[in-house]
Amino acid sequence: MGLLLKEGIDINLIKSAFLAFSLIGILIVLINIFSILKKRLPNYSVQLAGLIGNTSFLGIPIAIALLPSTTINFTIGFDLGTTLFAWIFGPFFLQEKSPIKKIPNIKGLLNALINSPASRGIIGVLLAYLFQIDDILGDYLWIPARIVIALAIIIVGTRLGIITNQKGKFFDLNEEIKYSVLLKLFVLPFIVFLMSKFLNFDFYQASAVILQAGTPTAISTILMAEAYDVKQKIASKILFTTTIISIVTIPLLKIFINAFN
Repeated sequence: MGLLLKEGIDINLIKSAFLAFSLIGILIVLINIFSILKKRLPNYSVQLAGLIGNTSFLGIPIAIALLPSTTINFTIGFDLGTTLFAWIFGPFFLQEKSPIKKIPNIKGLLNALINSPASRGIIGVLLAYLFQIDDILGDYLWIPARIVIALAIIIVGTRLGIITNQKGKFFDLNEEIKYSVLLKLFVLPFIVFLMSKFLNFDFYQASAVILQAGTPTAISTILMAEAYDVKQKIASKILFTTTIISIVTIPLLKIFINAFN
C-alpha cells in the first residue's frame, strides 16, 4: 500500500496484470494441446508450478532492490495477474485430477485473493483515495513499506524450512519436475522478454515483468496441491528446487536484461 501510494495506480498496473494473467492462460492451453509439451508436463500440478511464481513474497522485494520505485506498478500488476489466475483456475484444474472430488470453496478463494499482498495494497490505496488521505499516508508509509516488504523474504525461508523437515529427497528429480523447473526459471522469463519487446516496454518496465516471471514457484501451488490431494510431493520439490536455483538464475537474468534490453 505504501509503495503504491508513493507512485499511484495507473494503466501500467492493469497492463502488467493482463499480461501475466493472459500469458499463463495461453501457455496452459498450449501445453495441453500439443502432445510433445503434454508428455513433458503431464499434469496440472507441474504445469502450475512451472508458471505460477512467488511474485508476492520474493518478486516484489527483488524488484525493489534492483529497480527504481517507478516500476512498482508493473511489479505489483504482474503479481496481481498471477495471483488471480492461480486462485481462480488452479483449484478448477486440480479438482479434475483429485481422487476426492471437492466442491471449490468460493469463500476460501475470495479470502486467498484478498489476503494477497497485491490485493490488500490495491484495496488500501483505493480507500486512501476515497477519503483523500493518499498524500499523507504515502509519506508516512514509504519507509516502513520498504522495510516490511524486504522482510517478506523471511516467509519464504520459513516455508522452505518446513518443507525440508518433511521426508523425501528434494534433489531426486524425475523428468516432469526437471521440465517444470526449466519452464519456470528459463522458458517463462524468456517468453516475457519477447512479449516486452513486442509491447514496446522500456528498459525498466521490461525488467520489472521479466524479473517477476523469473521468480521461483509460488507457495500457493503447494497449498492447492495439498487441498486437493494431487501431487503434493512433486509440488514441494519444484518449489524447493526452483527457490534454491533462483539464487543463481535471478542475478543471471538481470545480467541478461542489461545486455539485451
